Amino acid sequence: MQAETASASNDPARTWLARAATHERINFLVTNRLPRRAATLLMGRLSRVENRLVCGLALRLWRLFAGDFRLEEAAETRFRSVHDCFTRALKPGARSVAPDSNVVASPCDGIVGAHGRVEGTKLFQIKGFPYDLGDLLNDRALVDKYRDGVYVTLRLTSNMYHRFHAPLACRVREVLYVSGDTWNVNPIALRRVERLFCKNERAVIDLDLGMPRDSLALVPVAAILVASIRLHGLPEPLTLEYRGPNRIVCDRAFAKGEEMGWFEHGSTIIVFGTKRFAIDPRLAEGATIRMGEPLLLAPRATPGDSPRL
Repeated sequence: MQAETASASNDPARTWLARAATHERINFLVTNRLPRRAATLLMGRLSRVENRLVCGLALRLWRLFAGDFRLEEAAETRFRSVHDCFTRALKPGARSVAPDSNVVASPCDGIVGAHGRVEGTKLFQIKGFPYDLGDLLNDRALVDKYRDGVYVTLRLTSNMYHRFHAPLACRVREVLYVSGDTWNVNPIALRRVERLFCKNERAVIDLDLGMPRDSLALVPVAAILVASIRLHGLPEPLTLEYRGPNRIVCDRAFAKGEEMGWFEHGSTIIVFGTKRFAIDPRLAEGATIRMGEPLLLAPRATPGDSPRL
């Protein structure tokens, strides 16, 4: 037994795996055993403190854990608050949007997670962890619309660009707000918490493309330290303190690639397409995608279809 133990301790691969497993457990305990709601509300308030000294110190500490912010792409590089940094705009021309009208552009920067065809109403948050479309969307009509459709999960890390944009020309007529928890949405948590996306705070944004048979939906999902979503066209942000109606009337048109809103610090957006959409064949789980790059392939219009918005 001693010989086996010594052999394992001298195996670099086994040592690395043991350390990685320990790191995952610590990460999960630290981020998901906190009073999540209180921590998220506190972070929201602290992030808006306008003091350049405090902001600079906070961002330096953040970089130690999350990496750099790629500020060479930002329109501004000096910030009054942490909130200003996380919600920064890009320089003009920092992103290009796939021009073909039949290519659905990624609405955000992100890491590609689980994606594919919805199996009836079943899809996956990560391999081996299914969840139901009805539990996520919380609306029977939307479940019927996206049944057997396609989906892509995009995770925004804290150091990424946090604004999201219209994947095609569209109109938003209503936003469905679903109150919930603020579990961490990183892969560690996705492998441990069943139906995690269905438990967290989220918004369901159905996009009217002006086509009778085809539609897209964006589902921004909140997470610990980030439970605030700002959507252009709504009178107020969707936060843990929001007390308005769950169905929010909104009548706002967006051109393809136009900014729709932003997260505070990063989280997840799940993109849905109806049956006739397809996943772009170049998409790969674990790859980083930038806003504007091809995500889905839209069906080509037929003579019976009305023109897109």
